[in-house]
Amino acid sequence: MHTPLPSHPNTASSSTNSGGLLLLLSAIVAALGSLLFGFDTAVISGTTESLRNVFHLDNNLLGFTVSSALLGTILGAFTVGRPADWLGRRPVLTIIAIFFLISAIGCATAANWFALLAFRFLGGIAVGAASVVSPMYITEIAPAKNRGVLVCVSQLNIVVGILLAYFSNYLVVHFLGTENPAGWRWMFGVMAFPSLAFLGAVLVIPESPRWLVKKHRLADAETVLTRFGHENPARETEEIRNSLSSDQTPEGDRLFQRKYLKPLLLVCMVAIFNQLDGINAVIYYTTDIFRMAGADKTSALMQSVIVGFTNLAMTIVGMALIDKVGRKALLLVGSVTFVISHLLAAWVFATHTHGWVVIAAMMGVVGSHAYSQGAVVWVVINEILPNAVRASGATVACTLMWVLCAAISWIFPIVAGASGAMTFGFFALMMVLQFILVLKYLPETKGLSLEELQKQLEH
Repeated sequence: MHTPLPSHPNTASSSTNSGGLLLLLSAIVAALGSLLFGFDTAVISGTTESLRNVFHLDNNLLGFTVSSALLGTILGAFTVGRPADWLGRRPVLTIIAIFFLISAIGCATAANWFALLAFRFLGGIAVGAASVVSPMYITEIAPAKNRGVLVCVSQLNIVVGILLAYFSNYLVVHFLGTENPAGWRWMFGVMAFPSLAFLGAVLVIPESPRWLVKKHRLADAETVLTRFGHENPARETEEIRNSLSSDQTPEGDRLFQRKYLKPLLLVCMVAIFNQLDGINAVIYYTTDIFRMAGADKTSALMQSVIVGFTNLAMTIVGMALIDKVGRKALLLVGSVTFVISHLLAAWVFATHTHGWVVIAAMMGVVGSHAYSQGAVVWVVINEILPNAVRASGATVACTLMWVLCAAISWIFPIVAGASGAMTFGFFALMMVLQFILVLKYLPETKGLSLEELQKQLEH
């Protein structure tokens, strides 16, 4: 370790400012993977009616078509940890961008149902991998004081991607008409443009400094931290090295050992409730839910855009609060508003109520997720996991998340068709359970470095 030479105050200030700009731009670029994650997640909602008619799908096959991408996310999330540790975060983000591009073009030109499933599955692999690597990269480059808001850029981009998908679906129907047989192909194909932008941008961002330290490239890590404007790159590099050294046990960096049990259980708890809050049931089937409530196709798509704007606005609220009130407080308050929103949605389905109350219920569910679970999940998963096992631990948590997401998206149209009230009542009950467990077990992580958090959890 060497001591950096003193610099002129104006030079140091300029370096800090440029480093802050590079840090923000790198976070935004990495979060483009999350934007595509959000776009791919929501774009299917505008195509379900066309796919049902074109490929003659019943509720079961439609559910499988929607969840085919989610089966890919399970594989992507489960397998990306090792490549991210072997190759680095940036090369894996590049591969993810290529997968997104191929998937968008393939879905738009699919000759039959099986081809569509194959390309949706490939896109799902990219989504699952991006859900692990994009927030992990941002967590590893960000200073403790603003790590929460920077990782929330990833969630913000998921929300922007969802909103763009809703809006582009609406524009396709508006300009091509509801009966145009090529409409669903355009909906899928639009994603090729942000995929190309992601591929070009990811090639110029620096590698994660914590990955560089793990590969014993200390000088490179210190250089990257300096470029990002960290206050004391040499000291931080040494702290990262020491945290990795403390994890050198006979079991090495193997995830499944006693010392990592507590952080692993905590991140899995957060990941499980991220799906049991019902958000993806609403996101994937927003248009169908509004049609169940009596809206025509164009109105349902427009109402979906309103829900998308709610998601964006409340995500910004979460970003503004996460480094001030903390992660735990957002989860607790979100649990309460979730319960209210799900009970309202259950009442809507039980009484067959139409009109504004349907939009209010969906906005409540989506808004509650946006400022609480949505803002917190990627931050907490990557903060609580120690440096040595962050990639493998995030892989387990995200795989669990996507398994639940696939299961919920597959069975939701079947269960909701039988009893929408019971479905949303179940989600409300899960949020009561989340409140109890978060209150009792989850530590607050705001304002602490990743290495300080690791020491705190060990004791």
